[in-house]
Amino acid sequence: MKRALLAVVLVGLAIAASLALWLARSLEPVAEPGAAEIVFEVAPGDGLSRIAARLERAGLVRDARVAAGIARLRGFSTRLHAGEFALSPSMRPLELFQHIASGKVVTYPVVVPEGFDAGAIAARLEAAGLVDAAAFTALTRDAEFTRELGLPGPTLEGYLFPETYRFPRRPDPREVARAMVAQFLAAWAPLAPAAERRGLTMHEVVTLASIVEKETGAPAERPLIASVFANRLARRMRLESDPTVIYGIEGFDGNLKRRHLEDAGNAYNTYRIPGLPPGPIASPGAAALRAVVEPAESDYLYFVSQNDGTHVFSRSYREHRAAVDRYQRRRASR
Repeated sequence: MKRALLAVVLVGLAIAASLALWLARSLEPVAEPGAAEIVFEVAPGDGLSRIAARLERAGLVRDARVAAGIARLRGFSTRLHAGEFALSPSMRPLELFQHIASGKVVTYPVVVPEGFDAGAIAARLEAAGLVDAAAFTALTRDAEFTRELGLPGPTLEGYLFPETYRFPRRPDPREVARAMVAQFLAAWAPLAPAAERRGLTMHEVVTLASIVEKETGAPAERPLIASVFANRLARRMRLESDPTVIYGIEGFDGNLKRRHLEDAGNAYNTYRIPGLPPGPIASPGAAALRAVVEPAESDYLYFVSQNDGTHVFSRSYREHRAAVDRYQRRRASR
């Protein structure tokens, strides 16, 4: 009897030892330290058991049931986030769940250049696999959302700040817009006192800076371009800026014609309207914003392209016509 009892105990101990070894083995990393990370996606609504099963299929845990059990005991059931996560098979199961619970999702870079309008920014975001361009463009034209962000215009045009951003895959378009506006407000804050000294509102600065941004590709010229427009505004001269006219032409085909410049129905036609257009025509960068609140000291009233990205500046219409003849008419006659 004693021998039989001893045998049962020994078998029980052996089973317990085997079970302990199996559990310990199941909780070890699948791979040695330094194993490459993989992008693992947790879908909205995925529960702990489903996530654990998918982790096993992805080669990230040895046993889904053990991984789910230990995660449930540690209280991870209601703490897991949806999204893409960079996970390594050299991580222990608890480390994997801790990472998913942290919400530190994989992000992707997208560059928004200076001078892009809202439609071009939406297209750039869509090309990066982040948002639907049409939906994002519609959001930028939502007056209520614009007011919610504390901006003065009816749209977000001009306030989607040029910068390199990192967003998770399929982000909330509103959060994308909020991030861009937050960058704008951060860039605007140190410029606000200078704008106030010049008697300019934020909307006026952004509008004029967007024109400066579109008029020159030479960074050093921005303060001079801004000075020309400031001088013209001070003299109640029309701005006569081609980029504003183009912005107001629906479906512009790239060919600016005289009839476009004479179109009084285009609210952005600064050849016809006095002062600034109704709002920005693109997103200006920090340098263009600063150029408007701190323009160069000049008495220039005109500029014309030298066809190399830079311009010739003139004080009088006579000088300007000579520059146009030299750099534009000769080019057209070649």
